[in-house]
Amino acid sequence: MEGVGRQAQGAVVRLGLGPFRPLLVTHPDHVRHVLRDAAENYVRGAAMWEALGRLTGRGIAGEGPGWRASRDVLVKGMSGGYLQRTGEVIAASVDVAVEELADRALRRPVDAVVEMTHLVHRIINPVFFGSRVSAAQCDRLGGEVATALGSLLWRMAMPFVPNRVPMPGDRAFLRATRTIDRILVPVIDSARRQGDGGADLMSGLLRGRGPDGRPLSDEHVVRDIVALFVAGSESSALTLTWAWAVLARHPAVVAGLRQEADRVLAGGPPRPAHVRKLVFTQQVMAEVMRLYSMAWAVPRVAREDDTVGRVTVPAGTTLVMSPYLTHRLAEFWPDPLRFDPGRFDKQAVRERHSLAYLPFGDGVHQCVGQAFFVMEAVLVLATVLSRYDVHVGGDPRPRLAVALPPRGRLSLTFTPRRA
Repeated sequence: MEGVGRQAQGAVVRLGLGPFRPLLVTHPDHVRHVLRDAAENYVRGAAMWEALGRLTGRGIAGEGPGWRASRDVLVKGMSGGYLQRTGEVIAASVDVAVEELADRALRRPVDAVVEMTHLVHRIINPVFFGSRVSAAQCDRLGGEVATALGSLLWRMAMPFVPNRVPMPGDRAFLRATRTIDRILVPVIDSARRQGDGGADLMSGLLRGRGPDGRPLSDEHVVRDIVALFVAGSESSALTLTWAWAVLARHPAVVAGLRQEADRVLAGGPPRPAHVRKLVFTQQVMAEVMRLYSMAWAVPRVAREDDTVGRVTVPAGTTLVMSPYLTHRLAEFWPDPLRFDPGRFDKQAVRERHSLAYLPFGDGVHQCVGQAFFVMEAVLVLATVLSRYDVHVGGDPRPRLAVALPPRGRLSLTFTPRRA
């Protein structure tokens, strides 16, 4: 698909994927039309969403009243005000998670994807669950979600096959989802009975109301938590993994990050107030997300006939937006494969098309956790680099899956910095 994107250079083109022939949409003007201007005409309904819905449900990952009920809760739960109130908890979780990682990575290589996943789980546990689940349970839950997600690839690739027809991955999916339910349902039941009104996202969902005015069902809450894990765990861990892979190729950038971290953290633990001062670190993470956008394919289906650019879009047509390809359009990103955090200084951002950069999507379905991820990722990079030298082993390339994992192993080894 990357080759098609380079040839198209922003034009709307037809993809030939066997019997599946969606329209590829990459130009920011066309993306704005689909995700903003005519958003009511373009809904989640493509093969990917149908298959994913078996795992993530019809709440925050769906459409309609169920989605709106979940989004109302989660937008409030991930708001700037919430992050201000819980910022100290998040920063403290980053501090602990980095030291746990260092215990394993000191002078011996560890797998970057595995360790970034563990690290992210330590940080999201209090935010998602109010630490009602143990660290081991959180890791197991994340593993089962990843297994279930990976098992859906056949269903996504062959949407015309009815669910009653067995396919590869079905058994793994059922085993994983049963385990997910065994972990989450008792926790939800206990939280309902206690009614403690915590500030975590699960408590918010338990206080939420559906379109009928009734509390959201346990099934709805479970599926929303799974959807949050897909977006907030796997995607976050992979983005941090790619950050280390990129930094290994750019020692001058590492030096700049370390200088900023030393100045801002001043040898102390991370604090929420540090995030806004870590300007260069934010720019580096933004450039990582430009090159390695986890939501590399975002499908929509047209409800009614329309036109995108000069291309007629009949009702029922699937369109695929690709932030991964939009982020590589030379019209908006000169020398697009070059890593350059300077692309995200204030002046450059103001001068660029607002839809040329969309790692968190856009429109009504834009990711609700954007501010949380930026806080998490920026504090992780600054905390690690203020304390340790990081040796990165391997130079993998991205592999197109549901997200964008590396093809091949990437290892990390920490060495304490000399005073």
